[in-house]
Amino acid sequence: MAPKNDNFAAEEARAIEIGEETGGGATGKKRRDTWTTRTGFILACVGSAVGMANIWLFPYRVAQLGGAAFLIPYLIFVALIGFSGVIGEMSFGRAMGTGPMGAFAKAVEMRKAGGGIIGKLIGLIPTLGSLAIAIGYAVVLGWACNYLVASIDGGLMAQTDMGAFFGAIASDFGNVGFHLLGLAITFGIMILGVSRGIEKVNKVLMPTFFVLFVIIAIRVATLPGAAAGYEYLLVPRWEALLNPTTWVYALGQAFFSLSLAGCGTLVYGSYLKKDVDTVSAARNVAIFDTLAGLVAACVVVPAVFAFGLDVSSGPPLLFITLAQVFQEMPFGNIFAVILFISVVFAAITSLMNLFEAPVEALQEQLHLSRAASVGLVAIAAVAVGLFLEGGSTVSLWMDVVSIYVMPVGALLAAIMFFWVCPKGFAKSQAELGHGKPLGPWFNFMTRYVFVGITAAVIVLGIFYGGIG
Repeated sequence: MAPKNDNFAAEEARAIEIGEETGGGATGKKRRDTWTTRTGFILACVGSAVGMANIWLFPYRVAQLGGAAFLIPYLIFVALIGFSGVIGEMSFGRAMGTGPMGAFAKAVEMRKAGGGIIGKLIGLIPTLGSLAIAIGYAVVLGWACNYLVASIDGGLMAQTDMGAFFGAIASDFGNVGFHLLGLAITFGIMILGVSRGIEKVNKVLMPTFFVLFVIIAIRVATLPGAAAGYEYLLVPRWEALLNPTTWVYALGQAFFSLSLAGCGTLVYGSYLKKDVDTVSAARNVAIFDTLAGLVAACVVVPAVFAFGLDVSSGPPLLFITLAQVFQEMPFGNIFAVILFISVVFAAITSLMNLFEAPVEALQEQLHLSRAASVGLVAIAAVAVGLFLEGGSTVSLWMDVVSIYVMPVGALLAAIMFFWVCPKGFAKSQAELGHGKPLGPWFNFMTRYVFVGITAAVIVLGIFYGGIG
């Protein structure tokens, strides 16, 4: 029997060879698309992480759960998850050169020859979970598209009952045209591929998103009464840290905001070149995702306070409360347009990431073309999504997927990379492009802390009925 370290070296060499084959070269296989720049990859990952939850959920959590004190547990969990799970999913995808189904299969093969089919079946869980959450998320993108057009043509500012306006849109088959428009834009970009479509669009949309939100934040700062909102938001209420709920929701916000589900970050990582530093990339994603939430909070909470409205949770904060704020604000129509452009941008960049996992699976597992794969996923998105347009229906759908499927996908990916692959393999893959070895902290943080955190997210999500 060969020594253990020889086995590890052989398995690592075999995995690297597999990754090189999937990336193209002299093997005769079709070359796999890759990110053309590190910046493009980071912005795409930021785009996947920055979504509508940053705009409505993060401000609500901060305001209701201790103000600035909430940032303490939130930043702790962002650091723990970012430097374990995010690095892990990026590195796992790159090491295997494929998405969840292929990556899980290769991980199992490294442990037991002939076990690839089991790995593929397990990899279906995060892949289908990504498709399911994307189908629901597309409904919300359709709402945002409707609001954007209504803010441009003046219809939004003319509404006398914003709740009724939103209720009509968020009803069964109440927003079919804009729902299909959002999907058409998303799939139109995706069909161009990773480098020519997803990367190029994220390079434009993400910087624009931040610029537009800063513009709105500056305008909100000039509103009479906004100071009370800043005080409520930024003055720490330390007693909140004694409430376990604060820590639970800080964990949920950090976990789901960083887009961990064993699919999106993993599949984006599979398009990475070997010289990209995933440690640095994970840090940047965590930083910019947090900044997006903070900027959104500095818009939402002071604006709501300025007009004496409630900081309520859920989509109504964005589609009813904030819309009412812009109705009452001088030149509000202009800033409504800016806001909903930002919301649409954030939704599209997140949706591309969610749909990429099933698209990649069809390409790699069934050897379909990019166009055929996107087409099949689009058919599924329309066929199922149109029946989810009711607000309560899509909310239930999203809750079930986010509570029971997404964190399970993240846990399975973590087990595959950190436990099923040979010991030390994950660390060696994360070190590629980093320029220096990672300390012993990495194995402990990934194998024990992150896996434990992910298991806790599953349990707490079920107990609380959702924490993200």
